[in-house]
Amino acid sequence: MATTRTATTQWKGALLDGSGTVSLDTSGVGTFEVSWASRAEKANGKTSPEELIAAAHSSCFSMALSHGLAGAGTPPESLRTSADVTFQPGEGITGIVLTVKGHVPGITAEQFQEAAETAKANCPVSKALTGTTITLQAELL
Repeated sequence: MATTRTATTQWKGALLDGSGTVSLDTSGVGTFEVSWASRAEKANGKTSPEELIAAAHSSCFSMALSHGLAGAGTPPESLRTSADVTFQPGEGITGIVLTVKGHVPGITAEQFQEAAETAKANCPVSKALTGTTITLQAELL
């Protein structure tokens, strides 16, 4: 069964001097301020589309990797994934770096790397972001 998730942005003003809020409507967990300055310069307590993409990507990748590892009979004890999404004004998103560190008993570093590469290739968010370069750094702890 398909699911749909909704977020809504309210924006006021022009791009450079305007600002807005983005609400996570489906979960209701919060409303966050956004602005051009928080996107192109320092965050200053506000979020950006790229930070929201990073959150989506790191969580989706972690779920995909956990599922793949468990399916291979080696469920992870823990995974810590960060996604660094780089935005260049005038150019757009120029790349994403996924960094994962995992405690997974019973596998080698090579097997962990292979599982992480498979998760990167098959994670639905990775698939949605095929217009940019996604690199992976995986470390078995």
